[in-house]
This record gives sequence, C-alpha cells and structure tokens, in this order.
Amino acid sequence: MAYTLSPSPAGPIGTQYCVCKVELSVCGQNLLDRDVTSKSDPFCVLFIDVNGKWTEIDRTETAVNNLNPAFSKKFIVDYHFEEVQKLKFALFDQDKSSMQLYEHDFLGEFSCTLGMIAAQELSDNRVITLSMAGRKLDKKDLFGKSDPFLEFYKPGDDGKWMLVHRTEVIKYTLDPVWKPFTVPLVSLCDGDVEKLIKVMCYDYDSDGGHDFIGEFETSVAKMCEAQDTLPLELECINPKKQKKKKNYKNSGVIIVKSCKITRDYSFLDYILGGCQLMFTVGIDFTASNGNPRDPSSLHYINPMGTNEYLSAIWAVGQIIQDYDSDKMFPALGFGAQLPPDWKVSHEFAINFNPTNPFCSGVEGIVQAYSACLPHIRFYGPTNFSPIVNHVARFAAQATHQEFAAQYFILLIITDGVISDMDETRHAVVQASKLPMSIIIVGVGNADFAAMEFLDGDNRVLRSYTGEEAMRDIVQFVPFREFRSAPKETLAKAVLAELPQQVVQYFKHQNLPPLSSEPV
Repeated sequence: MAYTLSPSPAGPIGTQYCVCKVELSVCGQNLLDRDVTSKSDPFCVLFIDVNGKWTEIDRTETAVNNLNPAFSKKFIVDYHFEEVQKLKFALFDQDKSSMQLYEHDFLGEFSCTLGMIAAQELSDNRVITLSMAGRKLDKKDLFGKSDPFLEFYKPGDDGKWMLVHRTEVIKYTLDPVWKPFTVPLVSLCDGDVEKLIKVMCYDYDSDGGHDFIGEFETSVAKMCEAQDTLPLELECINPKKQKKKKNYKNSGVIIVKSCKITRDYSFLDYILGGCQLMFTVGIDFTASNGNPRDPSSLHYINPMGTNEYLSAIWAVGQIIQDYDSDKMFPALGFGAQLPPDWKVSHEFAINFNPTNPFCSGVEGIVQAYSACLPHIRFYGPTNFSPIVNHVARFAAQATHQEFAAQYFILLIITDGVISDMDETRHAVVQASKLPMSIIIVGVGNADFAAMEFLDGDNRVLRSYTGEEAMRDIVQFVPFREFRSAPKETLAKAVLAELPQQVVQYFKHQNLPPLSSEPV
C-alpha cells in the first residue's frame, strides 16, 4: 500500500473545513486464482464507513490474468484529521461486465483506518510534466506492429519497484507519441530528483499478457536535460535479448521530448502565502423586500432574532473575515432612495460615508446595516451591474501584481430577479478576467431561475453577450434551502466553488504565492 498526502485545492475554505486529499495506490501479491483455464482478473473496490454502513467510494481498473496486480488507478479520499475514518479494500475477480459486486468472485478484503496509512503530510507541491515518444520499438504482434505503452516505477520501502504511472496505449505503431502527462513529484520519486526510477515498455494484449519490449533506468534530473530543441534519447533494453544476441543494440529508443517541473499551488498555498481575500457585501434594498417595519418584510429585524439578510451576512462573512488581515470591509446597498434628495442609488455606502465605506468586521457590517434601515426608502429596480462594476474597478488595479496578493469577493444578497440582466452579464464577463468572484444569495421565495444565466457554463454567458467569460466566477445559492440548517452548512455551500476560482485565476496568470520557494 502506498500513499501521498497533499493540501486540498478545492475544499471549502475556513480552518474548520480545510481537509487534505489522500492519494492511495493499491497493489496485490499472490492473490487467489479463481479461474479454471487462466488466472484471476482482479479489481479493487474501496469502501468507507458512513454512519456504520460500508459505502463504495471507487474502483480500480481490472488487471487481466494477473495474481500480482499493481493498479494504476489511484483512490482519492478526503482526509479529515479530526475524524476516525474506517476504510475497507475488497478484491474481486471479474467474471462479467456487470457493475454488481455479487456477480464477481470475492478474493479477500482488508480493513484499516485512514490514519493508520496516512501518518505524515507530504507538503511538496511540485509536479512533473513529461512528453514522451518512441522510435523503432520491437515488433511484437504477428500480424501487425506493436501497441506500446509505458509504465513508470519507483523503489518501494521493501526494495521492490512500485508502479507510479501508466501511459495510454498507442495502437499499431513502432514509433509512438504519447500524450503529455503530469504526476506529483512525490509520487514519481518521493521528491528526490536524483533517485533512480525505472521505465518499462510493453506491447498491449487484451488478455493481460502484455509482451515486454524493454526497459531503462533514469532519474528526474536526467530527464530534465531534455529540451524542445534537443530531446533526450534513452535506449530501451530487453536484458534477455541482450544476453542471447551478440550484436544486440536495443529494442528501440524512448525519447523524452520535454520534462518540466512546476509547482501545483493549492488554495491553501496562496492563503498561507499571504493572499488577502478582499470582501465586499452588496445588499438589496428594493421595494419587493417589503417595509422593514412590517414583520413580513425580509429586512424586518425581530427584536428577539434576526432576518435572512443578516443570516447570510453572518454565515459567509464570519468565514471570509479570517482571510483579510485588517478585517475592514466595504458594505454597499442598491435599489433605495437616499436622503436628502431621495434619488435612487444602486451603489451607496450603507454607513453613508462614500469616501470611507468600510466596516470593521462582520459586526461592523451588521451595525451599519441596522443603522441605515430607518433612513432609506426601499425602491428599485434590482440593478446588479453598478455594484459589480464598482468592485471590478478595484480588482482591476490588482491585475498588475507580481504575486498572488489580493483577490476580491463580492457577496450580493437579493430577493428578486435582476432588472439589468444584459448589463450584468456583460459586467460578469469583464470581471471574469480579474481576480474576482461573485457570490449571490437569494433570500425569500422568489423564482431565481434566471440566476442560472450567471451561475453556469461560460457558453451560456457567451450566447447572451456575444463574448465568452474567461472562467466561471459566479456562485448562486437560494437561502430557503438552508433555513433550518446550521449556518455552517450555508457557508460551506456558498463558498464551495471559491477556492477553485481563486486557484484558477492565479494559475492562469502564472502568479506564485507571496511567499513561495523556487522550483
């Protein structure tokens, strides 16, 4: 059993929600032979204990006709440090194409806790991208050429070679060109670029009895000598043929066309590196919310409780505020008439200080919100684009950063349908090019179906605006689905896509964390 453990780039943010991804590699030795005319065709199934019930998580591929399989499929499991996570690995001999396990012969199982096999955290976030090809490989098929593929191995703790990666099969050729692939450096060589790795070349056979073509040993450091203009050529050797034939040279050449090591930064890498999440809240004060003095209003503040606007502000703000060092957040309103001239504004500071709209922490936002309610008149329409463009102007100033220093988050809380949808779509497309995300929480019982035109596939935006968003930056959540749930549940749902959006932007801009080590 082998594993790697690295910080999760896509988990919900907040210390209490941060998990790690555990990558589990599985192999077997001396398995039961349940087939009469051939060997077993084993596959492995991973189960996890969920409330006392074993639940299937994933399956490996089937190793045809093999009692000592080294499965290339990796199991990826969320590792929660605070929980005892029970795992079960079960092996079956595939007899049919059915997905039902009772249709296959049971070979055996092994149970353990995730903590038993994940005792240390591997923080090396380097990845290696390899582009490989072959030339004049040995012909293994009687009526054709070969169907070559490569397997990469590293030394295991027991001294035996352990499978790390398997390429795809290239059919009917002695000069294959495999697709570039990327693997974690800790998986390939435990992070040691000088450590020897073994590469084996086979001719694929559907019965699992793949014909050995040849092998060689190398290191990541050696492969990194390859350049686009000067590929590295390594002789593929079949030791048996080498012993038998005096004039044997090789069984072909494996070519490393390019080899690059980069860092696969996760969301936590950027946050721990010093990236600040710049949080702005936008609050809908349109007339459809109802008179705030009326108990039926979505803005009504019960002296004994709260309302849906405050619940959303607290749930999201309490998480995000931990990632902004000064905890000073602009709080803006839209759709209200303001004193003294009672003109409608879609971009006003709820503390009535346009030159300093910042509130101190979530508590400051709540205080400013409560204080402004008696002094404004709810009106309309529900225009989003002014407030989106407001935050986008500040995000645009951060596009010149050399490191991942700032990322802007706009939380919009609204009760109804967007009135300026065309302008908002255009604003979202432009914001998708910036270090910015938009979270929309819909309160009340309105029909929010139109929100899918913002929170959805980039092609949806393109069909309406004529231009395609660079990335998906909008997340919409209807509050009504979380009314009876703990506030942590709402926060997790609202913030689920944010880490991925942050990482996607900084990677696209090739921006490293503020404090990062060179590759």
